[in-house]
Amino acid sequence: MQPPYTRLMWRELKRFIVGAPLSTDRVQHERLSKKKALAVFSSDALSSVAYATEAILVELSKAVIVVNALPWTWPISLSICALLWILVISYRQVINAYPNGGGAYIVSRENLGENVGLIAGASLLIDYILTVAVSVAAGVAAVTSAFPELKEHAVLIGNMAVIALMFMTLRGVRESGTVFAIPTYVFIFSLIILFAWLSFVPAPIIAEGASAPLVPKTTDGVGIWLILIAFSSGCAALTGVEAISNGTTAFKKPEAQNAKATMVWMAVILAVLFLGIGYFAHQFQILPSEKETVVSQLARQTGSTWFYYVVQASTALILFLAANTSFNGFPIVTSLLAEDRYLPRQLASRGDRLVFSNGIVGLSLISMFLIWLFKSDVHLLIPLYAIGVFLSFTLAQAGMVKFWITTKEGSWRRNALINTVGAITTLVVLLIIVTTKFPQGGWIICLTTPLLVFMFRRIHHHYQVVGEQLRITSPEHHIPDVASHEVVIPVSGIHSGVIEALEYARTISKMVVAVYIDISPRTTQKLREDWAKFGMGIELKILKSPYRSVTQPLFDFVDEVSKRHPNHVITVIIPEFVTARWWQNLLHNQTAIIIKAGLTFKKRVVVTSVRYHLDKG
Repeated sequence: MQPPYTRLMWRELKRFIVGAPLSTDRVQHERLSKKKALAVFSSDALSSVAYATEAILVELSKAVIVVNALPWTWPISLSICALLWILVISYRQVINAYPNGGGAYIVSRENLGENVGLIAGASLLIDYILTVAVSVAAGVAAVTSAFPELKEHAVLIGNMAVIALMFMTLRGVRESGTVFAIPTYVFIFSLIILFAWLSFVPAPIIAEGASAPLVPKTTDGVGIWLILIAFSSGCAALTGVEAISNGTTAFKKPEAQNAKATMVWMAVILAVLFLGIGYFAHQFQILPSEKETVVSQLARQTGSTWFYYVVQASTALILFLAANTSFNGFPIVTSLLAEDRYLPRQLASRGDRLVFSNGIVGLSLISMFLIWLFKSDVHLLIPLYAIGVFLSFTLAQAGMVKFWITTKEGSWRRNALINTVGAITTLVVLLIIVTTKFPQGGWIICLTTPLLVFMFRRIHHHYQVVGEQLRITSPEHHIPDVASHEVVIPVSGIHSGVIEALEYARTISKMVVAVYIDISPRTTQKLREDWAKFGMGIELKILKSPYRSVTQPLFDFVDEVSKRHPNHVITVIIPEFVTARWWQNLLHNQTAIIIKAGLTFKKRVVVTSVRYHLDKG
């Protein structure tokens, strides 16, 4: 038990960081308007335009004849936008069918079965984790493009950004929506202004070769395989498209209508920004660079003006804040899995601010580890990214096909056709991505997904076993076979706290023994003398400790008593004194914590504390 001052200090610090607790009836008031929801749930999808075009160019620049390869940027971008609209139309169907939130996990589990649902859940979790890592790494790249001297601190900057996002999200959905709205809209309008500016740049500034055809006329030196790899890399632009359908319940009423409208606006803005970057990157013959991002190179065409820094700042901010999509989506998915007993139950509980705090903290730690492991390098993380996304896309659409065929609700034939097209399209794209990205690191996701499903099944099995063992079948079944009750009191000396513990022990059993660990013969002799005066006639057992351990002899003694009397319940009473001030507690031995931990898994052993509170002094 923490001293009162410790609890008070922790409570005040927590309130300062995440805000005052919110009552459960405030859930309805924490809903989002369409404008704020666009910032919260679309920041991932919108921000992906900052690195998706670059991911395409990185692959195309590997061609034998780069001049012939770069014109493929535009048709690849157009095909990805076509895929975007297929997904949007399909996920609007998901919102219609599941107005209370129809993520891939729910849709797959209810329509395709438990195992398929777990695969979808695993892919969603991987997607959300990678979204944080990729978005933050891309944000760091935007910062270091403007300030190259910060490049060596990329990992530190990235992890600090994750920590800041974690605390902002812990404050609650509504507050985080307010914080994230401004950078999102600044990013959108700054890119639109940039496109308008670039449209009127005088011809001499345009790099030589800008007159290359917008649509490629040959595949010489390029190859279909390279085009497919570039396409699969560019599909990173579609990550986060499903987030709105997952978080329908976060919208103000009417939830479904607001969610569908927001999804359309998200798709329109995403398509404009993505195609705009692809078009102007082609016009200016921009090539990817380790030192500077594509967006930064485009913004520099305006000169090193204040507007350049506005573009870079807004790009960095939205990339950092794009992780907020995961900070809202990941805890919801983990809470659903936890409610179904596939993840620890703690993940199903809301915190003080009506958010799933444990899921938010867990996501932060895993993402920070990935940023450190991959050195905050976007190009190393991208190959891992889209596999989980399109796996969840495919399973969700296939689940919706089964839903319409089974329920036959409304225009079910038309709806089933829409989702069938979505399922087939996303499946084809998934196969392309797996095939092209497997050698580049995609194998990690292909291995991790079944491992996560295995973990889900083991956790579920554990909860089933625990439930079976705790189930009461009859009154007689639950009566324990207890012959007697013994009390063991470990003591380090004789003082007021020990006296209170002895008095308490005599009220619950007649079989009481105090245990002292003999480390110093001189101290032991002194205790024998004091015990004869103040021990209230209770037996004192002196245990030898040749290796000076103060806990192992006690554990061995408890085991010995348990073996002698297998039907006895042993209560270990630990005398503890509580200091008046929290810092004073640091000056005293914490052996009680070790004793409690060591006895936790011993059968028929109960551990309790008798606390003696000290006055201020």
